[in-house]
Amino acid sequence: MKRLTSLLRAALKGIERPLVDGLFVALLFATVIAAGWLIAQDDRYWDWTSARGNTLTPESAAILARLEAPLRMTVFSDAQNPLGKTIDRLLARYRHARPDIEVRFVDPQRFPEQARDAKVSIAGQIMLEYRGRRETLSQLGEREISAAIARLGTTRAPWVAALEGHGERKIDGEGAADLGRFGQELKERGYLLRSLDLATVAEIPVNTHLTLVSNPQIALFPGETERLARYLDQGGNLLWLMDPGEPNGLEALADQLGIGILPGTLVDADAARFESETPAVAVISEFPADALAEGLSTPALLPGAVGFETRTAPGWTLAGFLSSSAQSWNETGRLTGTVFRDEVVGEQAGPLPVVLALTRNLPEDGRVQRVLVVGDGDFLSNAQLGAYGNRALGLQLLRWLSGEDGLPALPPYPQPVPGLTLDHNRRLLLGAGTLMLLPGLFLAAGLTMRWARSRS
Repeated sequence: MKRLTSLLRAALKGIERPLVDGLFVALLFATVIAAGWLIAQDDRYWDWTSARGNTLTPESAAILARLEAPLRMTVFSDAQNPLGKTIDRLLARYRHARPDIEVRFVDPQRFPEQARDAKVSIAGQIMLEYRGRRETLSQLGEREISAAIARLGTTRAPWVAALEGHGERKIDGEGAADLGRFGQELKERGYLLRSLDLATVAEIPVNTHLTLVSNPQIALFPGETERLARYLDQGGNLLWLMDPGEPNGLEALADQLGIGILPGTLVDADAARFESETPAVAVISEFPADALAEGLSTPALLPGAVGFETRTAPGWTLAGFLSSSAQSWNETGRLTGTVFRDEVVGEQAGPLPVVLALTRNLPEDGRVQRVLVVGDGDFLSNAQLGAYGNRALGLQLLRWLSGEDGLPALPPYPQPVPGLTLDHNRRLLLGAGTLMLLPGLFLAAGLTMRWARSRS
């Protein structure tokens, strides 16, 4: 009996190692299969990049959240070439946020008829389709794609009419004083822009979402002023970019709204901290906690602005206003040399309103009419739009004017990722760790293992 037991022990000892190895392999396979099943059932995603380069911005996520139907993206590129793989990584952010987004790749060389139908001219373009509408993009990036999705998701593209014909700022102009860059921002968000000369039309079209008025260089004719007044009486929304100087026919518009315009040009000592070459710059740095200033935090600079009194005509309500700093005043004298406030001539101390938001209830259709009067048009000009918070202020004003159909916020322009910069001590530590510490650890581990085996 003892001999049989010894034989069994010897036999089991001989197969002990293969049994252990087989059990390990079986458990390893089971773990891999279980992990794959769990991943398929419940996906998880982590972005450990410092710039969050693999995650959609909150603006893009908000645009996707507004979609009420599936979105289809067709990429005209071979999915296996480097360009196709790069585009697929970009679109993976959108698929992760909205799993119902359909992405397919079409090789334009194999299917040229589909490329022609989508108006594709170069490889890598993307066609977006949503509820029977489609748009083909030639520039690829999160901002461009999200802007296109926002445009496709807009049920009714709003019209913006910019009055021209008397030397006003052009909404599509490229001059320093024009509003072309701001107009492009509106186009990206789905707005349709039209230039409107009141001398050539009988009335402002009824489908106009809002009218943009900047101070004319040549006085309006009486008939043009009457057409603008009728548009306002009929409930039209208005953005009036005012500047110092003669109103040139817009006096009746100011009387109709009951606006009190302070004489002179605003001077703001706070402009010095923004390295302004002239004190004639109104600085808006304090934003009230209301719908007019929602989301604003960066100061905006309004060069050559006028101030207002806080009063309106009967029937109109002052819904809010934005003011210059406490160090400002309305300078009525010359803006050369040293300037100071003279109370005797009626120069008022700041803060002074430079943006007025007016509303009026329209019982006929239950709508709220909105009017914004800004004491400066330069802050939205091509030359000044990119300064500090000017772009954000302009878009927020349009968002307030649009009410519930407000402008969707687009992702910011991509910024270059800052490079890794190491000081002298960190470079020394990195070099020592690579050349000495890690090899020393490997050597110590090897010697320890050899010593342990020699003792067994």
